[in-house]
Amino acid sequence: MSLSATEANQRKQAPAVEGVLPVIHHRWSPRSFADKAISSTDLHKIFEASRWSASSYNEQPWRYLVGFKGDATYEKIFSTLVPFNQAWAKTAPILILGFASTKFAHNGADNGYGLYDLGAASSLLTLQAAQLGIRTHSMAGFDQAAALAAFEVPADYAVGAVIALGYQGEPAELGNEQMIAMEGAPRERKPLSEIVLSAWGVPAKL
Repeated sequence: MSLSATEANQRKQAPAVEGVLPVIHHRWSPRSFADKAISSTDLHKIFEASRWSASSYNEQPWRYLVGFKGDATYEKIFSTLVPFNQAWAKTAPILILGFASTKFAHNGADNGYGLYDLGAASSLLTLQAAQLGIRTHSMAGFDQAAALAAFEVPADYAVGAVIALGYQGEPAELGNEQMIAMEGAPRERKPLSEIVLSAWGVPAKL
């Protein structure tokens, strides 16, 4: 028997750490989305959060294409997804595709940090959504070349990731045992000693 949406959400909560923003522990990436629209007010809040992300030289190199289920933008983004992602992402009411400029606007020089800045902006986007009770699931499984061609993206922009956005749905609605199991699987993270170092392979003393 699969978990309910409420049970899956409870299982996905990360252990609380005193002083860490609770929304960071509450954020997770479901594959099942409810058939419920996101209000314009909440969408503005979500993208406003990303707008205030830090960036190199304050370039703000990120751009987002937003597709609403049933419109042409959504269909174009959806068509680039690999079959596995199409199988569940079709329930998401919104699909977002991020891009980053590879050139600095102020001097035309190469910007090697555009994708880094896009990632930072997208992180704030996902946290603001989580604060509003809205879920996100980022995807690398899509055809980048097809996405660039479908939207006739300028040559000086690189593609980032696709983000599915919506309210959490019931795991059973996925209709796929593997996906249902993943929906309820406990979350895991590497220990800080493995990712925060003072020298390569040497844990930092925190």
